[in-house]
Amino acid sequence: MVAFDPMPDLDPAAGPDVVPAADAGLAHDPVFELHQGGKMEIASTVALNGPVELSMAYTPGVARVCEAIAADPQLYGDYTWTSNTVAVVTDGTAVLGLGDIGPRAAMPVMEGKAVLFKQFGGIDAIPICLDTTDVDELVETVVRLAPSFGGINLEDISAPRCFEVEERLKQRLDIPVFHDDQHGTAVVVLAALENAMRLTGKYHDTVRIVVSGAGAAGVAVTRILLAGGYRDIAVVDRAGVLHRDRDDLNPVKRALAAETADTTGRWGSLGAVMDGADVYIGLSGGTVPEEVVASMADEPIIFGLANPMPEVHPTVAHKYARVVATGRSDFPNQINNVLAFPGIFRGAFDVRASAITEGMKLAAAQALAAIVGDDLREDFIIPSPFDPRVGPSVAGAVAEAARRDGVARR
Repeated sequence: MVAFDPMPDLDPAAGPDVVPAADAGLAHDPVFELHQGGKMEIASTVALNGPVELSMAYTPGVARVCEAIAADPQLYGDYTWTSNTVAVVTDGTAVLGLGDIGPRAAMPVMEGKAVLFKQFGGIDAIPICLDTTDVDELVETVVRLAPSFGGINLEDISAPRCFEVEERLKQRLDIPVFHDDQHGTAVVVLAALENAMRLTGKYHDTVRIVVSGAGAAGVAVTRILLAGGYRDIAVVDRAGVLHRDRDDLNPVKRALAAETADTTGRWGSLGAVMDGADVYIGLSGGTVPEEVVASMADEPIIFGLANPMPEVHPTVAHKYARVVATGRSDFPNQINNVLAFPGIFRGAFDVRASAITEGMKLAAAQALAAIVGDDLREDFIIPSPFDPRVGPSVAGAVAEAARRDGVARR
């Protein structure tokens, strides 16, 4: 691996009209060299070596396939690429840790996502960056594009709009729709937490959890934890714990409050609910003061998942915690979405699923957790994305769950 500084320091003396030295040397930066011309291309799966092949791949032969699909639309997935192709759709409003940088600047990330789909799931993916932030326009555009794809992966769309976009698309389309910032993160968090719980001997019905952040990831993580049997969860945003007496909650947060603090009665600030908590899951950014971390229960579990700076830096977390995870690749126990979404779509595509259900997500998490098996230890609660068992294990579990949930079409 080539060593490089991904964010070279700019000359502080350079004025607004001065081109920083780093910009002048982009051609020699290995990151920019890797991205030169983009990270993907379209390749043919058939050879056109002469007029016979040409006549079958295109006119006149292709007309027979078109007529067959027109007569029986169910043949569509058998004789086109759609059964193995996903659209990676964004409006560029919540890109990684960069925020609202727009659809053009988001394209390198969407290309990267497409490369990950191919590498880890054998799935073709097409990045689609839409120049609109209007919910109606996003939904209508994706609905009209949908016949070209077997699934829709929503990416880096800011909350709370992302919730409505996903829900409306799920209602209107009969193919899998999956917002990875929500559900991919949630699946991997649940898998890692299940193993951390096994390691520490804590129990679902007594463990106290604090989820910091009520955006796309925070909401989805909380919901999958509830579905996984966890009960005592406090969700915190900038104004404190979500609860029914707050008048500043949008409908998504209000619904989440009803399932968390409104049933447990744990209200107040982050510091208040962290006192005696067993688990902290950071999905918000910012920094948790060390004295607040020190107030947690014995042998706590700390997942500081903000990038590039975790809410609780591992050097601080390890003073108090039994198990520590981050979103970074340079520390053990990386919570990485790539562990989830390629296998989830692979499994859904393998059975031509019409949707991705809660059961399929839970199955994916259980499969991920099981890979660790007897190798479980404090610095190994989740497998590496490069573990060759990950994709097939998740895909198989998801396909089986799709059949159980009645959404498999083959």
